[in-house]
Amino acid sequence: MYPSIFTDELCIDDISLTLKTLAGWGLKAVDFRNRVFGKPIDSLTDDELKTLRSMLDDLGLKTGCLQSSLAKVHLPDAERRKLEGEKLEGLIRAADVLDCRLIRAFNYWQPDKDLRGSLTVDSKHMEQVLDYFSPLAKRAKQAGLVLGFENCGQDSDEVLALLDALDEPTWGFAWDPHDDYFMHPETYAKNEVECIIKYAKRANMVHVKAASIIDDCRNADVPWDRVLATCAAAGLKGPVSVETHKPAQCAMTPEEASHACVKHLQNNWPSVAPGDIREAAKPMNNKIKRDWESDPVGFVVVGLGMGRNRAKSLVKTPGCKLIGVCDLKEDLAKQVGEELGVPYTTELTPWLSNDAVEVVFVLTPTGQHGDPIIDALRAGKHAMTTKPMEATLAKCQEMIDVADATGKLLAVDFEKRYSPEARQLEKAVKQGLFGKVHYASAHLRIKRTKEYFDVNGGWHGTWELDGGGTFSNQCIHLIDELICALGMPQQVRATLHTLKHDIEAEDLGMGEWKYANGTVVRVFSTTFWPGSAWDSQIELCGDDGAFLTSEGGPFESGTRWYLNDAWSDKAPVTIEDTWVNSADNMAAAIRTGAPLACDGRGGMLSRAILEAMYDSARFNEGKWVNIADVIAKAGVGELVTAS
Repeated sequence: MYPSIFTDELCIDDISLTLKTLAGWGLKAVDFRNRVFGKPIDSLTDDELKTLRSMLDDLGLKTGCLQSSLAKVHLPDAERRKLEGEKLEGLIRAADVLDCRLIRAFNYWQPDKDLRGSLTVDSKHMEQVLDYFSPLAKRAKQAGLVLGFENCGQDSDEVLALLDALDEPTWGFAWDPHDDYFMHPETYAKNEVECIIKYAKRANMVHVKAASIIDDCRNADVPWDRVLATCAAAGLKGPVSVETHKPAQCAMTPEEASHACVKHLQNNWPSVAPGDIREAAKPMNNKIKRDWESDPVGFVVVGLGMGRNRAKSLVKTPGCKLIGVCDLKEDLAKQVGEELGVPYTTELTPWLSNDAVEVVFVLTPTGQHGDPIIDALRAGKHAMTTKPMEATLAKCQEMIDVADATGKLLAVDFEKRYSPEARQLEKAVKQGLFGKVHYASAHLRIKRTKEYFDVNGGWHGTWELDGGGTFSNQCIHLIDELICALGMPQQVRATLHTLKHDIEAEDLGMGEWKYANGTVVRVFSTTFWPGSAWDSQIELCGDDGAFLTSEGGPFESGTRWYLNDAWSDKAPVTIEDTWVNSADNMAAAIRTGAPLACDGRGGMLSRAILEAMYDSARFNEGKWVNIADVIAKAGVGELVTAS
């Protein structure tokens, strides 16, 4: 997905000036509707379209979407339908010249208030809409257009019902979250996460209105950070387009309001590759209070790729305070610092002597976690690092040794350790609810592009800086979940394949684990799955029951338990609320002595399994490797023991 904007929302009659202004805002794509040489985009001549294309090329811009009013009329007569057919021909001409097949459209269903919503339940209405719209649909398919239908004048579920009836896989939902939140606040109050996920999965573009952003005219509180993260996790390919619609009460000019919306979009843009869609959609529990909120724990975030999102989350975490941010890229550090209202640097050193900083949170490439963590610990700071802990087991041990010597806390940010589902599974296994566990399996299928592997010097997928491939970077979450539930295996083996991406390490890995008690585990991970969404699954089977949790992918997500000869979506165990994230946990540990969910020794466990699987695949022809032997080879001693 990518940010874009309706050019006519600036209300500038000179399209060349509009395009230069938008390019200056850092946009790479724009959407056309009206005010293009004084006309709607579908009314331009071939020469005008060619001139427009030349302007775009000169500025390095592309067309994100042709935002038409096609069929935005309720069940019209034959004459009006003829005019809409002519409009479609104009859109086809524009699509050809501007090299953009994505068209925002409507569908002849713009009912009065009394009829709104009935398209989902009244087959006669649906039949009439399909009958009227079918000539346009047929012509659009012939021309290879990709239509997106907006929830403007009709409910979102009506759009989805129409998409199902049209049965054109490439067409989708032009989702306007503002209209949903404004029109149906009670639905979102009850089922916000489910609504965000449902609509994000069907969207092929998203619209952003000022009334969901600008304070003096806001009438709907759209959580844009979560909406955008969910759309990214759902694999949205199309534009997220500012359709300002500046309300009259807004004191800004149309250009100022549009720029404010663009900046809000840029500030809330996901800065990391798509992950777990449900985690992306979940709100932080803002009702949680911490006894130390009057004396919050101060953090500096180092590394603003993934760290940008973590810094935003930290600002919202009770009892935590973001003191500053740090990144080698000065422009990125400046952008995030200004966005979050904190100082920024390109070096860690200034923060190590800053008394307000109690925790250094490191989110640099994996193979560069250890040295800044060690520097922070020796400077008297507590330290946290993202997953995996480091690229080698030996470096993990060095970090632990320094933490022990300095008496400072060292934590590893495994976010699934705060997930209710993962904690419920761990408790159920430990209480013996499944009886003897015979096997478990985990798989992760996700799409990573060449651009992902090329970013920041191409560190992803390298042994030195990423610690491996898809097992180390992506599957590490599932590996840690299995460790929490089952403990450490005695032996592992694996095979690695690099089939699609030009990287050192694996883009497909398959592993097996054996436990001393006979339990076996299978893990599978790949980064060239065609779907962009995070598609993961864990299953477990024992004498007395089974467990299955699925997230993303083509099937319904959720968690199911098989106990007492029946499947249920209700967990058989209860868990207490603990920490909203690793920063919350670290702050509690510092202020109250609470235990860390994952300290250095806990974080090292998954690295030990990775190292053993990589040892099996790279140096032992996929044969079984003892975890204890790998530990001894790394000089870690007995700190990691097999279960």
